[in-house]
Amino acid sequence: MLLTIDIGNTNITLGVFENESILETFRLASDKELPQEEYEILFHSLLKKYNITGCIIASVVDELSRTIKHASDNVFHVNSLLLTSKLNTGIKLKLKNPKEAGADRIANACGAYILYPKPVIIVDLGTATTFDILNTEGDFIGGVIMPGLNLQFRALNKSTSKLPRIEADTVDHAIGNNTADAMLSGVIRGSACAIEGLIEQCEKELGSKASIIATGGYSGLIATYMHRQFDYVNPYLTLEGLRFLYELNKS
Repeated sequence: MLLTIDIGNTNITLGVFENESILETFRLASDKELPQEEYEILFHSLLKKYNITGCIIASVVDELSRTIKHASDNVFHVNSLLLTSKLNTGIKLKLKNPKEAGADRIANACGAYILYPKPVIIVDLGTATTFDILNTEGDFIGGVIMPGLNLQFRALNKSTSKLPRIEADTVDHAIGNNTADAMLSGVIRGSACAIEGLIEQCEKELGSKASIIATGGYSGLIATYMHRQFDYVNPYLTLEGLRFLYELNKS
């Protein structure tokens, strides 16, 4: 069985695969202060019923990359693969500097390459909202990065003296008649408008309509306020991409 690990700025997502089927997923907080030994205990507790024979890791948190790799290697007695642009990705990274591409974005691009019709625009709603774009030939040509929903809420709270800290939620009207609803409208509806507008601009540059893939926890919430809906919603796209990359590089 294969363990895929996606280390994000907020959460660490674990996915267990048997061949091409995902059996179970787990989510942990991305805690830079937690020692390796504690992660080993967590891995052993969560995954003790699985016979893990391989592991691949995508990380955007350098401080956790080595910790998580050593923890998984020790618990499962494997040599975990750490995803970088130097691995065989199976796709062309047509970026000015491929080393700048986050591991999660490479995994998303690889997952979309094998699963969906091209061209593809992947909208990943995480700590940051990112677009990863494949052209008609399936080449990863770049994307868009904007602040994620909770990042916007935190910025409004921390950078002002009176705006409260609130969490993402639905909002019935564009015109909020209290502070919380006004903030929700600005962030949630505003992000939906931004995403929809950016999709239109990206398709114009691609020269054709694209398959629009949503991943990340807030895709359903954002879709509520979009006229054009996502063509596919895949919460495990990053993990699917990691599985594909492991198969390419396991030898």
